[in-house]
Amino acid sequence: MARASVLLIYTGGTIGMKTDLRTGVLTPFDFNGIYDEFPSLKQLEVDIEVLPFVPIDSSNATLSLCVRLAEIIRDAYDRFDGFVVLHGTDTMSYTSSALSFMLMNLNKPVVFTGSQIPIGVLRTDGRENLITAIEIAAAKHATGEAMVPEVCLYFQNRLFRANRTKKLSAEELNAFVSYNYPPLAEVGVNIHYRLDSIRRWGEGPFGIDTRLGCEVMIVKIFPGLTECVFRSMLAAKGLQGVVLETYGSGNAPTYPWFLETLKETIDRGVCVMNVTQCANGMVDMEMYETGLRLQEIGVVSGRDITTEASVMKMMWLLGQNLDPACFVKLLQHSLRGEISE
Repeated sequence: MARASVLLIYTGGTIGMKTDLRTGVLTPFDFNGIYDEFPSLKQLEVDIEVLPFVPIDSSNATLSLCVRLAEIIRDAYDRFDGFVVLHGTDTMSYTSSALSFMLMNLNKPVVFTGSQIPIGVLRTDGRENLITAIEIAAAKHATGEAMVPEVCLYFQNRLFRANRTKKLSAEELNAFVSYNYPPLAEVGVNIHYRLDSIRRWGEGPFGIDTRLGCEVMIVKIFPGLTECVFRSMLAAKGLQGVVLETYGSGNAPTYPWFLETLKETIDRGVCVMNVTQCANGMVDMEMYETGLRLQEIGVVSGRDITTEASVMKMMWLLGQNLDPACFVKLLQHSLRGEISE
Protein backbone atom coordinates (compact mmCIF):
# COMPACT_ATOMS: atom_id res chain seq x y z
CA MET A 1 0.00 0.00 0.00
CA ALA A 2 1.29 3.47 -0.90
CA ARG A 3 2.39 5.86 1.82
CA ALA A 4 -0.46 7.94 3.19
CA SER A 5 -0.34 11.72 3.02
CA VAL A 6 -1.69 14.12 5.63
CA LEU A 7 -2.13 17.89 5.55
CA LEU A 8 -1.40 19.42 8.95
CA ILE A 9 -3.16 22.77 9.39
CA TYR A 10 -1.96 24.86 12.32
CA THR A 11 -4.36 27.62 13.36
CA GLY A 12 -2.91 28.43 16.76
CA GLY A 13 -3.52 27.43 20.35
CA THR A 14 -1.45 26.14 23.25
CA ILE A 15 -0.10 23.21 21.26
CA GLY A 16 1.87 25.56 19.02
CA MET A 17 3.90 27.27 21.73
CA LYS A 18 7.56 26.64 22.54
CA THR A 19 9.88 28.25 25.07
CA ASP A 20 12.46 30.63 23.61
CA LEU A 21 15.72 29.45 25.20
CA ARG A 22 17.12 32.99 25.17
CA THR A 23 14.21 34.83 26.79
CA GLY A 24 12.25 32.04 28.47
CA VAL A 25 9.07 33.38 26.84
CA LEU A 26 6.60 31.12 25.02
CA THR A 27 6.67 31.81 21.29
CA PRO A 28 4.92 30.12 18.31
CA PHE A 29 6.51 26.87 17.18
CA ASP A 30 7.46 26.53 13.50
CA PHE A 31 5.67 23.38 12.38
CA ASN A 32 7.61 23.39 9.12
CA GLY A 33 10.40 21.80 11.15
CA ILE A 34 8.13 19.08 12.50
CA TYR A 35 10.39 16.15 11.53
CA ASP A 36 13.38 17.78 13.24
CA GLU A 37 11.38 18.34 16.40
CA PHE A 38 9.68 14.93 16.36
CA PRO A 39 11.89 12.47 14.45
CA SER A 40 9.65 9.62 15.65
CA LEU A 41 7.07 10.80 13.10
CA LYS A 42 9.20 9.21 10.41
CA GLN A 43 8.26 5.81 11.82
CA LEU A 44 4.64 6.40 10.79
CA GLU A 45 5.58 6.29 7.11
CA VAL A 46 3.24 9.19 6.45
CA ASP A 47 4.04 12.13 4.20
CA ILE A 48 3.16 15.28 6.12
CA GLU A 49 2.70 18.71 4.58
CA VAL A 50 2.28 21.68 6.92
CA LEU A 51 0.05 24.69 6.35
CA PRO A 52 0.63 27.20 9.17
CA PHE A 53 -1.66 30.15 9.87
CA VAL A 54 -0.67 33.31 11.63
CA PRO A 55 -1.53 31.90 15.08
CA ILE A 56 -4.77 33.03 16.68
CA ASP A 57 -5.99 32.45 20.21
CA SER A 58 -9.04 30.22 19.93
CA SER A 59 -11.00 32.74 22.00
CA ASN A 60 -10.81 34.90 18.86
CA ALA A 61 -12.04 32.11 16.58
CA THR A 62 -14.71 33.32 14.17
CA LEU A 63 -16.99 31.78 11.58
CA SER A 64 -14.60 33.04 8.92
CA LEU A 65 -12.02 30.61 10.33
CA CYS A 66 -14.48 27.75 9.83
CA VAL A 67 -15.09 28.86 6.25
CA ARG A 68 -11.36 29.15 5.58
CA LEU A 69 -10.70 25.66 6.91
CA ALA A 70 -13.49 24.22 4.77
CA GLU A 71 -12.08 25.91 1.68
CA ILE A 72 -8.55 24.66 2.41
CA ILE A 73 -9.78 21.10 2.80
CA ARG A 74 -11.82 21.39 -0.40
CA ASP A 75 -8.87 22.68 -2.41
CA ALA A 76 -6.48 20.03 -1.04
CA TYR A 77 -8.96 17.17 -0.83
CA ASP A 78 -7.70 15.13 -3.78
CA ARG A 79 -4.05 15.42 -2.77
CA PHE A 80 -4.25 14.08 0.78
CA ASP A 81 -5.59 11.01 2.53
CA GLY A 82 -6.46 12.89 5.70
CA PHE A 83 -6.29 16.21 7.51
CA VAL A 84 -5.21 17.25 11.00
CA VAL A 85 -6.27 20.64 12.36
CA LEU A 86 -4.36 22.04 15.33
CA HIS A 87 -6.67 24.38 17.20
CA GLY A 88 -6.94 26.01 20.61
CA THR A 89 -9.06 24.03 23.04
CA ASP A 90 -11.47 26.76 24.17
CA THR A 91 -13.52 26.80 20.97
CA MET A 92 -12.40 23.56 19.33
CA SER A 93 -15.80 21.92 19.77
CA TYR A 94 -17.50 24.87 18.06
CA THR A 95 -15.15 25.00 15.06
CA SER A 96 -15.06 21.25 14.56
CA SER A 97 -18.85 21.02 14.84
CA ALA A 98 -19.21 23.72 12.19
CA LEU A 99 -16.86 21.82 9.87
CA SER A 100 -18.90 18.65 10.31
CA PHE A 101 -21.87 20.40 8.68
CA MET A 102 -19.93 22.35 6.05
CA LEU A 103 -18.10 19.31 4.60
CA MET A 104 -20.48 17.39 2.35
CA ASN A 105 -20.09 13.67 1.55
CA LEU A 106 -16.82 13.46 3.45
CA ASN A 107 -14.95 10.17 3.10
CA LYS A 108 -11.60 11.16 4.61
CA PRO A 109 -10.61 11.91 8.22
CA VAL A 110 -10.51 15.47 9.50
CA VAL A 111 -8.99 15.25 12.97
CA PHE A 112 -8.94 18.23 15.33
CA THR A 113 -6.49 18.21 18.22
CA GLY A 114 -4.56 20.51 20.53
CA SER A 115 -3.07 20.39 23.99
CA GLN A 116 -3.35 21.70 27.52
CA ILE A 117 0.44 22.12 27.86
CA PRO A 118 2.57 23.87 25.20
CA ILE A 119 4.36 21.50 22.87
CA GLY A 120 7.70 23.01 23.85
CA VAL A 121 7.29 22.04 27.51
CA LEU A 122 8.97 18.78 28.54
CA ARG A 123 5.85 17.00 29.82
CA THR A 124 3.49 18.31 27.15
CA ASP A 125 0.42 16.34 26.17
CA GLY A 126 0.70 17.94 22.73
CA ARG A 127 3.34 15.52 21.44
CA GLU A 128 1.19 12.42 21.87
CA ASN A 129 -1.96 14.19 20.70
CA LEU A 130 -0.22 15.38 17.54
CA ILE A 131 1.46 12.08 16.63
CA THR A 132 -1.67 10.00 17.24
CA ALA A 133 -3.93 12.45 15.39
CA ILE A 134 -1.66 12.13 12.35
CA GLU A 135 -1.69 8.34 12.63
CA ILE A 136 -5.50 8.30 12.79
CA ALA A 137 -5.79 10.71 9.85
CA ALA A 138 -3.63 8.34 7.78
CA ALA A 139 -5.26 5.08 8.90
CA LYS A 140 -6.99 2.96 6.27
CA HIS A 141 -8.80 -0.35 6.03
CA ALA A 142 -7.21 -3.11 3.99
CA THR A 143 -9.55 -2.02 1.18
CA GLY A 144 -7.86 1.39 1.10
CA GLU A 145 -10.85 3.24 2.56
CA ALA A 146 -10.32 5.67 5.42
CA MET A 147 -10.69 4.17 8.87
CA VAL A 148 -12.53 7.23 10.22
CA PRO A 149 -14.24 9.23 7.43
CA GLU A 150 -15.60 11.84 9.84
CA VAL A 151 -14.80 15.19 11.38
CA CYS A 152 -13.48 14.10 14.75
CA LEU A 153 -11.60 15.37 17.78
CA TYR A 154 -8.69 13.54 19.35
CA PHE A 155 -7.56 14.30 22.89
CA GLN A 156 -5.81 12.30 25.61
CA ASN A 157 -6.18 8.78 24.24
CA ARG A 158 -9.73 9.13 22.93
CA LEU A 159 -11.13 9.95 19.52
CA PHE A 160 -14.61 11.48 19.48
CA ARG A 161 -17.11 12.51 16.86
CA ALA A 162 -16.42 16.25 16.90
CA ASN A 163 -20.02 17.43 17.04
CA ARG A 164 -20.63 15.32 20.15
CA THR A 165 -17.88 16.95 22.22
CA LYS A 166 -17.57 19.68 24.76
CA LYS A 167 -14.62 20.96 26.75
CA LEU A 168 -15.00 19.77 30.33
CA SER A 169 -11.83 20.94 32.08
CA ALA A 170 -9.40 23.84 31.88
CA GLU A 171 -6.75 21.91 33.81
CA GLU A 172 -7.11 18.15 33.29
CA LEU A 173 -5.33 16.58 30.33
CA ASN A 174 -8.49 14.69 29.40
CA ALA A 175 -10.14 18.02 28.67
CA PHE A 176 -12.92 16.83 26.33
CA VAL A 177 -15.90 14.55 26.83
CA SER A 178 -18.62 13.02 24.71
CA TYR A 179 -21.21 11.89 27.21
CA ASN A 180 -23.98 11.02 24.80
CA TYR A 181 -21.98 9.11 22.17
CA PRO A 182 -19.15 6.61 22.66
CA PRO A 183 -15.56 7.27 21.50
CA LEU A 184 -14.78 6.41 17.89
CA ALA A 185 -11.44 5.02 19.04
CA GLU A 186 -9.51 4.47 22.26
CA VAL A 187 -5.73 4.54 22.34
CA GLY A 188 -3.43 2.47 24.48
CA VAL A 189 -0.58 0.32 23.24
CA ASN A 190 -2.65 0.06 20.07
CA ILE A 191 -5.45 2.12 18.57
CA HIS A 192 -8.76 0.32 18.98
CA TYR A 193 -11.34 1.64 16.52
CA ARG A 194 -15.01 1.19 17.39
CA LEU A 195 -16.19 0.37 13.90
CA ASP A 196 -19.82 0.13 15.02
CA SER A 197 -19.70 3.80 16.07
CA ILE A 198 -17.95 5.21 12.99
CA ARG A 199 -20.08 6.41 10.09
CA ARG A 200 -19.65 7.92 6.65
CA TRP A 201 -22.12 10.76 6.16
CA GLY A 202 -23.50 10.93 2.67
CA GLU A 203 -22.66 9.51 -0.72
CA GLY A 204 -21.56 11.28 -3.85
CA PRO A 205 -18.81 13.77 -4.69
CA PHE A 206 -17.17 15.72 -1.91
CA GLY A 207 -17.99 19.40 -1.64
CA ILE A 208 -18.52 22.17 0.86
CA ASP A 209 -21.40 24.45 1.78
CA THR A 210 -20.25 27.35 3.93
CA ARG A 211 -23.41 29.45 3.90
CA LEU A 212 -24.33 30.51 7.43
CA GLY A 213 -26.98 32.55 9.18
CA CYS A 214 -25.25 34.20 12.08
CA GLU A 215 -28.09 35.89 13.99
CA VAL A 216 -28.27 33.24 16.71
CA MET A 217 -27.95 33.50 20.47
CA ILE A 218 -27.64 31.17 23.44
CA VAL A 219 -29.96 31.93 26.37
CA LYS A 220 -29.31 30.08 29.61
CA ILE A 221 -32.19 30.18 32.06
CA PHE A 222 -31.51 30.51 35.77
CA PRO A 223 -33.43 31.26 38.97
CA GLY A 224 -33.82 35.03 39.12
CA LEU A 225 -34.09 35.66 35.37
CA THR A 226 -36.41 38.64 35.05
CA GLU A 227 -39.06 39.41 32.47
CA CYS A 228 -37.31 42.64 31.51
CA VAL A 229 -33.96 40.97 30.82
CA PHE A 230 -35.53 38.00 29.04
CA ARG A 231 -37.67 40.17 26.78
CA SER A 232 -34.71 42.41 25.99
CA MET A 233 -32.57 39.46 24.89
CA LEU A 234 -35.23 37.96 22.65
CA ALA A 235 -36.11 41.35 21.17
CA ALA A 236 -32.66 41.61 19.53
CA LYS A 237 -32.96 43.06 16.03
CA GLY A 238 -32.50 40.49 13.26
CA LEU A 239 -32.60 37.51 15.61
CA GLN A 240 -33.25 34.26 13.72
CA GLY A 241 -32.54 31.49 16.19
CA VAL A 242 -32.28 30.85 19.92
CA VAL A 243 -30.62 27.93 21.69
CA LEU A 244 -32.45 27.82 25.00
CA GLU A 245 -30.45 26.07 27.72
CA THR A 246 -33.01 24.64 30.13
CA TYR A 247 -32.88 22.55 33.29
CA GLY A 248 -32.61 18.78 33.45
CA SER A 249 -34.64 17.01 30.77
CA GLY A 250 -35.73 20.26 29.15
CA ASN A 251 -37.65 21.99 31.91
CA ALA A 252 -38.19 25.73 32.21
CA PRO A 253 -40.33 28.17 34.21
CA THR A 254 -44.06 28.22 33.50
CA TYR A 255 -44.50 31.87 34.45
CA PRO A 256 -46.99 33.46 32.04
CA TRP A 257 -44.51 36.18 31.03
CA PHE A 258 -41.83 33.58 30.23
CA LEU A 259 -44.06 31.49 27.99
CA GLU A 260 -45.67 34.55 26.39
CA THR A 261 -42.26 35.99 25.50
CA LEU A 262 -41.17 32.72 23.92
CA LYS A 263 -44.42 32.40 21.97
CA GLU A 264 -44.18 35.98 20.70
CA THR A 265 -40.60 35.26 19.60
CA ILE A 266 -41.58 32.07 17.79
CA ASP A 267 -44.61 33.76 16.18
CA ARG A 268 -42.35 36.34 14.56
CA GLY A 269 -40.36 33.58 12.86
CA VAL A 270 -37.51 32.95 15.31
CA CYS A 271 -36.69 29.28 15.90
CA VAL A 272 -36.19 28.32 19.56
CA MET A 273 -34.39 25.04 20.28
CA ASN A 274 -34.41 23.44 23.70
CA VAL A 275 -31.13 21.90 24.91
CA THR A 276 -30.26 20.80 28.41
CA GLN A 277 -27.75 22.54 30.64
CA CYS A 278 -26.63 19.09 31.82
CA ALA A 279 -23.51 17.66 30.21
CA ASN A 280 -25.08 14.20 30.13
CA GLY A 281 -28.61 13.19 29.20
CA MET A 282 -31.25 14.55 26.89
CA VAL A 283 -34.27 16.78 26.52
CA ASP A 284 -37.66 15.07 26.82
CA MET A 285 -40.34 17.73 26.76
CA GLU A 286 -43.11 15.18 27.36
CA MET A 287 -41.75 14.02 30.72
CA TYR A 288 -42.91 16.96 32.83
CA GLU A 289 -45.56 19.64 32.46
CA THR A 290 -42.91 22.37 32.32
CA GLY A 291 -41.38 20.82 29.20
CA LEU A 292 -44.77 20.07 27.67
CA ARG A 293 -45.74 23.72 27.88
CA LEU A 294 -42.66 24.62 25.83
CA GLN A 295 -43.54 22.04 23.22
CA GLU A 296 -47.10 23.37 22.97
CA ILE A 297 -45.92 26.87 22.00
CA GLY A 298 -43.54 25.58 19.33
CA VAL A 299 -40.16 25.16 21.04
CA VAL A 300 -38.10 22.51 19.20
CA SER A 301 -36.54 19.66 21.17
CA GLY A 302 -32.77 19.30 20.79
CA ARG A 303 -32.81 15.92 22.54
CA ASP A 304 -29.15 15.03 23.29
CA ILE A 305 -27.36 17.54 21.06
CA THR A 306 -24.63 19.66 22.67
CA THR A 307 -24.93 23.43 22.91
CA GLU A 308 -21.85 23.77 20.69
CA ALA A 309 -23.29 21.59 17.93
CA SER A 310 -26.77 23.08 18.21
CA VAL A 311 -25.49 26.62 17.62
CA MET A 312 -23.41 25.62 14.60
CA LYS A 313 -26.15 23.42 13.16
CA MET A 314 -28.72 26.17 13.51
CA MET A 315 -26.40 28.68 11.84
CA TRP A 316 -25.68 26.28 8.99
CA LEU A 317 -29.34 25.46 8.41
CA LEU A 318 -30.27 29.15 8.51
CA GLY A 319 -27.78 29.68 5.71
CA GLN A 320 -29.66 27.20 3.50
CA ASN A 321 -32.72 29.48 3.15
CA LEU A 322 -35.15 26.65 3.86
CA ASP A 323 -38.87 26.99 4.36
CA PRO A 324 -39.81 26.92 8.08
CA ALA A 325 -41.24 23.38 8.10
CA CYS A 326 -38.17 21.91 6.38
CA PHE A 327 -35.86 23.89 8.66
CA VAL A 328 -37.48 22.51 11.82
CA LYS A 329 -37.53 18.97 10.41
CA LEU A 330 -33.81 19.03 9.60
CA LEU A 331 -32.97 20.70 12.91
CA GLN A 332 -34.44 17.69 14.71
CA HIS A 333 -32.94 15.17 12.27
CA SER A 334 -29.41 13.77 12.54
CA LEU A 335 -27.36 15.18 9.67
CA ARG A 336 -23.85 14.20 10.80
CA GLY A 337 -24.50 12.05 13.85
CA GLU A 338 -24.85 15.08 16.11
CA ILE A 339 -28.14 13.96 17.61
CA SER A 340 -29.57 10.57 18.53
CA GLU A 341 -32.64 9.39 16.66
